[in-house]
Amino acid sequence: MGLTVIPAIDLRGGRCVRLVQGDYDRETVFSDDPVDVARRWQASGARILHVVDLDGARDGVPSQRDVIGAIVAALDIPVQVGGGVRTFEHGAALYDTGVQRVVLGTAAIEQPELVDRLLAAYGPERVIIGVDARNGLVATRGWTETSEVTAEALIEGMRERGVRRVVYTDIDRDGTLVSPNFDAIARIGTLGVAVVASGGVASQEHLVQLATIPGVDEAIVGRALYTGDVVLDGDAWVIDAAVGRLE
Repeated sequence: MGLTVIPAIDLRGGRCVRLVQGDYDRETVFSDDPVDVARRWQASGARILHVVDLDGARDGVPSQRDVIGAIVAALDIPVQVGGGVRTFEHGAALYDTGVQRVVLGTAAIEQPELVDRLLAAYGPERVIIGVDARNGLVATRGWTETSEVTAEALIEGMRERGVRRVVYTDIDRDGTLVSPNFDAIARIGTLGVAVVASGGVASQEHLVQLATIPGVDEAIVGRALYTGDVVLDGDAWVIDAAVGRLE
C-alpha cells in the first residue's frame, strides 16, 4: 500500500505559516491565501490535507473555522484538522463543515472522556490523537506546556479507549529540516495503532525510510514542501518502500 504523504497547512491569523520547533516567535509566512495553497496541493496530486489551527492550539478556542470551512469547500480530497479542539462542540462544528478527521491533542491528556464521546459519535476512523513529544514527554496547549506523560503511555491509554490512529510529532525536529526521529517513530509503530509520522522530513529519502517502518502508513510534511526540498507530483504522493523508490 505504501506511505501516503500529507501536506500540511498551519494557520495563524488566517495565513499559511510554518514554525520552527513549535516556537510562535520563529514563524515564516508562506502565503496569505491558504485556500489557494490547499488547491495547489490537491492539483499536484495530494490524497489528503492536514490543517492546524495554531491560534486555537495555543488559546484553546478554535479561531480559524471560516478559513478551514473555505478550504474544505474548495477541495475534493479529505481534510483533517487539529488545534484547539477542547469540547465536543468544537469537534462537532468541524465535522459539520465537512472535515473528515479531527485531531485531538491537549484534550487527550486533560479530557480523555471527550475522546470517548467523539469516538462514540463519529467512529475511530474520524478521531485521531495528536501526540506531540518533547524529549519523550507529551506537550500540550500549542506545545507551550509539557506534561509528565510519556508518548508511549498516552498512546497505549488511547488505544485501550478505541483509538486506531495517532499523529506522532517530535517537536525538536518539527520545522528544522534535519530528519525525522526514526528511532522514536519505530518505537511508536510497535504500539498497535496506525502512525502518522510528523516532524523533520527534509528529503524524499527520509520519506522512503519512513515507509519501511512497520505501523507507519502516513507522513505529514510541511516546511520541506514549501521550500522545495521535497517535490511531489501525481503518484509520487504515495511512497513505495518495497522497491525503494517513489511510486
